Amino acid sequence: MTAIAQADGPKLRFGRGRWIDGWNPENAAQWEGAGKKIARRNLAWSMFAEFLGFAMLAVWGMVVPRLPDAGFAYNADERFWLIAMPGLFGALMRFSYTFTVPRFGGRNWTITSALLLMIPASGLAWAVTNPDTPFWLMLIIATTAGLGAGNFTSSMVNISFFYPERQKGAALGLNASGGNLGTAWVQFTIPIVIITAAGLSLDRAGLMFIPLCLIAALGAYLFMDNLSESQSDSKALLLAAADKNTWIIAWLYVGTFGSFIGYANSFATLMRSEFPEVTGNYVFMGALVGALIRPVGGWMSDRFGGARMSMLAFFIMCIGCGGVIMVLNMGTPSFPLFFGLFLLLFFAAGFGNGTTYRMIPAVFRAAATDPETGKVDPVRLVKARRLAGGCIGIAGAIGSLGAFIIPRVFAEAGVIGGFMIFICAYFIMLFMIWYFYERSGSPLSISRV
Repeated sequence: MTAIAQADGPKLRFGRGRWIDGWNPENAAQWEGAGKKIARRNLAWSMFAEFLGFAMLAVWGMVVPRLPDAGFAYNADERFWLIAMPGLFGALMRFSYTFTVPRFGGRNWTITSALLLMIPASGLAWAVTNPDTPFWLMLIIATTAGLGAGNFTSSMVNISFFYPERQKGAALGLNASGGNLGTAWVQFTIPIVIITAAGLSLDRAGLMFIPLCLIAALGAYLFMDNLSESQSDSKALLLAAADKNTWIIAWLYVGTFGSFIGYANSFATLMRSEFPEVTGNYVFMGALVGALIRPVGGWMSDRFGGARMSMLAFFIMCIGCGGVIMVLNMGTPSFPLFFGLFLLLFFAAGFGNGTTYRMIPAVFRAAATDPETGKVDPVRLVKARRLAGGCIGIAGAIGSLGAFIIPRVFAEAGVIGGFMIFICAYFIMLFMIWYFYERSGSPLSISRV
């Protein structure tokens, strides 16, 4: 263990395997000395691994619409299963990865998680070269893409340890948005790389990940750090699971993040089925809009309240779904209108990602506030922070189920029927926010949640 003294702050001790002892970002001297630079370096490489994770989660949404062109005879229901299963497995991974950073270290787990992405990447590259690949085997390979969803959770947990409370929100927001951009990147890139002089080469959709995963693992090995101070709080998950606000927010997160990733994975298939004459690469624009607007949702929530902004997001999503239904019921559906309304849905879902995430600490902080004096009880505030941390893990995992739910709803109810179901769901979510957090006389209405 090597101790490096700093004239402007406490000592940080650097050990083998890039382990750091004595990390305390709340100490201004340490933070302004070496801390800020270390945190930013770790954020950059952690974000890159998360970026690849989101890209992997979305890759089958782009590959599946081209399977018939490559000679695969899967029916429509089977194709929607291939799109949906990474989301179901990904929800489990998001929950499981919550405990990896405190157990193995942020640097160590980023290396591992980046290399694990080579499993779905190589499996995809192999499976799509043979049109006789049985559906059950293709489904197993597609399911492994859900490993990418776990990268988001482990990255967020890791970065939360590096930053002081006053900067944690901005750092986590940047980390989340950077990761979400992976969805737009893969949707933009795959249509380009799979077309070769020899024709369609779907295997390239998997092969392109291999060098990027190696770069992410090497970057984490060389430039990231493990923190001895990172600790898991498994009891917080149990506390949060016993609080009704956790399940309300988890349901809302299905509507925001779940809609974002679910629509992103289904968009290419819907466009191909409803507008087969459209050949331009427009799909990536939806995920790009959703990723870029997410921080705005957080900023607006800080100013006007997360509950109010979340209600606005769901109201816009109701309008977007209703508009899509009207367009598809036209004698000759208009692609520009369909595309514009879908962008509106991505805008609202991305905006809602930021607003619902902002609601989590606000809701539990409000529960620690005396309704008569408006003062925060310090003891209850400590518990509120633990509850918020547990809620993030639970809500994040459940919200990811949207990547499974949305494709399956389209498969079972059809496109128009699916959007009718989503309108009902969004209206229920809007009503729940009003009833529990905005309604006059509700227990938390005195606080701007």
